[in-house]
Amino acid sequence: MQRRVAERNEPIPAERRLQFRIGVHQGDIVVEGDDILGDGVNIAARLEALAEPGGICVSARVQEDAAGRLDLAFEDQGEQALKNIARKVRVYSVPLARLAPTALGTLSRIAGEGGLRRESDRLGEGISLAPALPDKPSTAVLPFANMSGDPEQEYFVDGMVEEIITALSRIHWLFVIARYSSFTYKGRAVDAQEIGRELGVRYMLEGSVRKAGQRVRITAQLIDAADGAHLWADRFEGSLADVFELQDQVAASVAGVIEPALQAAEIRRAAHRPTADLTAYDFYLRALAGVWAYSPERIIQGLGLLDQAIAREPRFGPALALAASYRVDLDNTDAAEDPDANKRVAIELARQALRVGADDPGVLGRAAIVLGGFGEDIDAALALIDRALALNPSFADGWYHSGWLRLLAGELAVAIAHFENSLRLNPRGQRGFHLSGIGTAQFLLRRFDDAAAMLRVSLEELPNFTPTYRALMSCYAHMGRLEAATQIAERLRTLTPLIVRSARAFRNPEHRELYLSGLRLAMGEKG
Repeated sequence: MQRRVAERNEPIPAERRLQFRIGVHQGDIVVEGDDILGDGVNIAARLEALAEPGGICVSARVQEDAAGRLDLAFEDQGEQALKNIARKVRVYSVPLARLAPTALGTLSRIAGEGGLRRESDRLGEGISLAPALPDKPSTAVLPFANMSGDPEQEYFVDGMVEEIITALSRIHWLFVIARYSSFTYKGRAVDAQEIGRELGVRYMLEGSVRKAGQRVRITAQLIDAADGAHLWADRFEGSLADVFELQDQVAASVAGVIEPALQAAEIRRAAHRPTADLTAYDFYLRALAGVWAYSPERIIQGLGLLDQAIAREPRFGPALALAASYRVDLDNTDAAEDPDANKRVAIELARQALRVGADDPGVLGRAAIVLGGFGEDIDAALALIDRALALNPSFADGWYHSGWLRLLAGELAVAIAHFENSLRLNPRGQRGFHLSGIGTAQFLLRRFDDAAAMLRVSLEELPNFTPTYRALMSCYAHMGRLEAATQIAERLRTLTPLIVRSARAFRNPEHRELYLSGLRLAMGEKG
């Protein structure tokens, strides 16, 4: 992108104020050092020359992609013969005065950095027109530094960064800058805040790679481009024996942990916004903050926030899905005033979410938990969670949801593996929920000693998750430790008056009977 900055201390007279001609095209580019070449740049340069001062010209390819995304009428200028371009190009124009700044940023992202060219009609003078931030969280993955001293490792370093960009691009709610733009900073020492302004992103991922023999150590850090603050940092180690496998592992690990880190940063950002300035997305983020709290008060508060989000945007799939899954939590904590009505509303919300967000892994995962958790259709739930993981294999919460659904479906070994995979992808997440799932699966496999140990650890980390108490009660009862089972029941009674609950969600009748018979024994009943 061409930029020239004029620094002035005095006001510019009206007759000498800059007017920009802007050309936008979407096409292939080639990066050579600091230069950006290729079809995209050449056509954009010719379109710029056709624009009136203060106007913009775009190619038909950009106009087609922008149609419906911008409230803007493009004026068809017909097919134009452009200098040094073999084929004619259909051109559309619009005066820059009628183009909102946010629309210019959108056009920039549609075209790609290599296809946008802006020049002043007064040579030697210009200003920076940084792209506007997207309407969702945005990030750029910068080229990692090769600290190994081995130039031959550049291919490995660059390939790994490409894999990370691909993995992050699968996160539906995240805007990820293309490799071509982020790699223009390769080998350059540039301030994080400057890169954020130039690329129009809120977050950046940077890192380094150091090789020693056949081992390699990769460090990565996530930075807030607004203030340069470090939000997350970690390191990964592996063997170069299989380069491609190592690249895949690192990309999956980074993407898995980046998603909750970015989500936490966005939640903090929304929490500090003035109440009068909240959007549907802000209400959703504030509600999301209570997901792992698992208390009736936080669940009800979250549902109230989601009601406001959905009122502002009725087709907001993530908000609909979160409201549906919160009603499963409401049921699990015995806080629903009318359980049957709560179930009906949850299922309807899940179906609404699927109608508008069938390609969103987060929506698919939460809808699956609703359908599976309420025992509505476990096969449909499994199909939904499988699709979510196919869309984003690094989706840590998706693997967690899949763990519970596999457990309910009777696929216990698979359930344990999926819980463990979720923990590997997000080792700093709320472990108590995962350990509860693993312990419950071990209990149903009749590994009572292992199950009891795992469930006890889960309760230490998460003392208000009622399903763990019931699984541990039943486990103790089958071990013959009725006094310990009674003590767990007394602790559970401080959270809810309902000690024995239906096990209808377990598809395997043997699992239902094992679970319920243990609860009955713990409560002093026979058989």
